[in-house]
This record gives sequence, structure tokens and C-alpha cells, in this order.
Amino acid sequence: MPIRHVLLALLVVAIWGFNFVVIKLSVEALPPVLAAALRFVAAAFPAILFVRPPKAPFWLVVGFGLSFGFALYALLNLALASGMPAGLSSLVLQTQAFFTMAMAFVFLGERPSRFQIGGAAIAFAGIGVIAFERLEGAGVFSLVLVLLAAVSWGLANVLTKKAGKVDALAFTVWGALAAPLPLFALSWVSEGWPVIASALAGFSWSDLALIAFLAYPATLLGGAIWSWLLGRHPASVVAPFTLLVPITGLISGYLVLGETISPIEIAGGVLVIAGLVVTLGGKGRGVTPVSER
Repeated sequence: MPIRHVLLALLVVAIWGFNFVVIKLSVEALPPVLAAALRFVAAAFPAILFVRPPKAPFWLVVGFGLSFGFALYALLNLALASGMPAGLSSLVLQTQAFFTMAMAFVFLGERPSRFQIGGAAIAFAGIGVIAFERLEGAGVFSLVLVLLAAVSWGLANVLTKKAGKVDALAFTVWGALAAPLPLFALSWVSEGWPVIASALAGFSWSDLALIAFLAYPATLLGGAIWSWLLGRHPASVVAPFTLLVPITGLISGYLVLGETISPIEIAGGVLVIAGLVVTLGGKGRGVTPVSER
């Protein structure tokens, strides 16, 4: 892999790690579900005016948008709003790789390798360690929300795999169209119109900057660069770079938000990353996650 391609991969890793900090800031500035809705409005418009629809069945595009846009970010935003640290969220969300593996087995008949099963066991042992540390207060609740977000991401991965070889950027942009309406509806029900109206009336330039970062560098630019890299190098070469996302997420959370994690949570995080390393070290065939397409 040429050095310029390595630098591009590292740029994406940095963007995706910092993405969790920006989400955390957005749910502090805006109602969390409304923030997710605005993110996907911005991701879809005006991009759909320039990007052709993907050559995939309509139900797959909509299903992807509902799982990756609606469910994933509604749950993740609510978790961050309820106290889950941004850096720790970037780590726990990587369990999507194992939920993807399980759903690919159920729905696509893809049998996981021994490496993948062993890696999943190690990673979920790490999640158990983190859960044990966060038993009090809202800690477990927010952790469960992030795990459910990872399940939603896994479903999005399987739907993407089902769609076959499609343009990743087009699939993301047009899938994003399915997310805003249900997100706005959920915001209306859970957050209430007075809260929404107040947030929109007080929408500032800093709020706009947060939404713009989430929609363009994090969602569209990162996905486009990643897809470009995968089109030129084997997935086995590109995919391991995602192991750096939790690291950049934890560093960003510490530098920008002053977040710290306990030694026990660090131990759990090491187990999660070790599980991912074992999984990538196997030669079994699996589903390439959305973040790697």
C-alpha cells in the first residue's frame, strides 16, 4: 500500500474517532434524536441531486437507511446523552463486527470460522468487564443502548452485503433519505414539539458546524475514501485500520472532553481490541462492515 494511501486511511480513522466527540457535543447542544435527524437531512441533501440512485432493490436501500441511519444513531445519540463517554462508545460500538457475523450466519448462511468465534468470545468478555465496572446508575443502561446500536449496525452491514457490489457512496446517500422522517417522528414523540421548536429557534452557527461535520466528513467523505481504498487494495489490508478508531476516539474524548476511563474499563477495552485482532487474523470469510465499504 503506497504511503499516500496509508495516510488517507489514517485520515479516515482520525475522522471516525473524532466523530464520537462531535456526536457527544451535538447531543449536549441539541435534543439527541433531533440531532440525528438533522445529520441525515444534511447527509442526503444536496448530495442526492448529484449522486445517482444505487443499482439495488428499493427495500434494501430503505432497510439500510432505517438500520444505519434511524436505529443506529437514535440509539447511539441517546446513549451519549445519557452519560456514555464518547471514547468508550467508539470502542463498544466495534462489537458490530460480531453482530454482523452472527446475522450473516442466520440470514446469509455464512459460517463463521473458529478465529471469528474465538474473537467474538474474547471481545464480549471485554464488554462484560466494562459492564461490571458500570453497574451503578445509568451506566449499564447507556452501555446497553450502544450495544443495541451495534446490533443495528450489524443489520445494516448484512443488508449492504445482500445488495451486492453497489456504489457505496450512492447507497449511503440514498439510504440516508429513509432516516430523517422516522427520526423526526421519534423526536416529536420522545422530546416533544416545544423542545424541538426551542432547539430550532436557537440553532446557532456552532450547531450548524457540528451537524455539518457529522454529515459531510464523517458520513460522506469518510465513506467515499474508504470505498476508494477498498477498490484498490484487498479488504484484509484495509480493514485492520478500523482497529485504530477506538484509539483515536479515546484520545479525542480525553483531549477535547476531558474524558477518562478506569483501569478496569481499559482492561475490558484491551479484550475487545484483542477479539477484533483475532477475528481479522482468521481466514474465514465474513461480511465487510459498512465502515469498511
